[in-house]
Amino acid sequence: MLCSRSFPIPPINKVTTVITQHNIHNHKRLDILRRFQSHQTRTMEVEANTNICHTRAAGLDFLTKKAYTPPSWASHINPIPSHIFSLGHLPTPIHKWNLPNLPTDTEVWLKRDDLSGMQLSGNKVRKLEFLMADAVAKGADCIITIGGIQSNHCRATAVAAKYLNLDCYLILRTSKVLVDQDPGLTGNLLVERLVGAHVELISKEELLKEGRRPYVIPVGGSNSLGTWGYIKAIREIEEQLQSGTDKAKGLGYAINTSEELKFVMEIAATTGIVLDPVYSGKAAYGMLKDMAENPKKWEGRKILFIHTGGLLGLFDKVEQMAPLLGNWSQMDVHESVPRSDGIGKMF
Repeated sequence: MLCSRSFPIPPINKVTTVITQHNIHNHKRLDILRRFQSHQTRTMEVEANTNICHTRAAGLDFLTKKAYTPPSWASHINPIPSHIFSLGHLPTPIHKWNLPNLPTDTEVWLKRDDLSGMQLSGNKVRKLEFLMADAVAKGADCIITIGGIQSNHCRATAVAAKYLNLDCYLILRTSKVLVDQDPGLTGNLLVERLVGAHVELISKEELLKEGRRPYVIPVGGSNSLGTWGYIKAIREIEEQLQSGTDKAKGLGYAINTSEELKFVMEIAATTGIVLDPVYSGKAAYGMLKDMAENPKKWEGRKILFIHTGGLLGLFDKVEQMAPLLGNWSQMDVHESVPRSDGIGKMF
């Protein structure tokens, strides 16, 4: 239950949002944010005795087609989608993040897009709500998309396609070393195969010759229609608090130093929040590093950090992370234990 009180969120120039992916095309991003920043400061309600923002139950409209109306500050962008499919558990909550060693009077808040759903987890579902609605409207019977061997986008697309009874064909990029090998069942690949996605090399033309009606989604779902997913997310944040943008710099895509992986482990141990090593982990690492090096710049600021999910990517880092975990071993069971009632054994 919500308490009756509410508190004002500081003006836009006092709040920083860290988004870990370029979800809005560059030529549209600045204009959209300028329009967004012109809105007046809003308030948000919080649950009694907690710092967790209120979210409404989304279960009743899950997997339904809904009409979409853009926010006023984005109504000039064309084409405007008319419908979406409700695929994610949205809006995702915002809560205070008690990170260690923050500069004086600095607050960090966390936007939990990692809680948008387990199989469709992360920010990808926001784009897919629009892309899948367009695919169904155009009469598609299958989806084609492309990504890396552990692509969060491909996994989310495969799950979304299955929800809507569409076949899914995934073209996965890999190294020359692995091109003739079975990529296995690790992380995102396991989920993709569980939901029956076709992991292979196939062209749109081949499917058309077979009489199929493919709908092609680009890498990451990053096209003009997918952009609306984060336009919708900005409106969601606007309803929860007033926000702006900032950025953090990492070393390279999907490449982690031991310091970054150790950081991911330490944050999980100290705050209970598990970050993925490719996006959110790198961004949080860069943010806290800059806070340590330039504390005056951050003092007294209130930061909203968007956790974009992608936790299954951790499985691809097991070999790198294992040495950082210290002394650990796998338990081996050599004999079973009789049950107290004498009937059979416990294991």
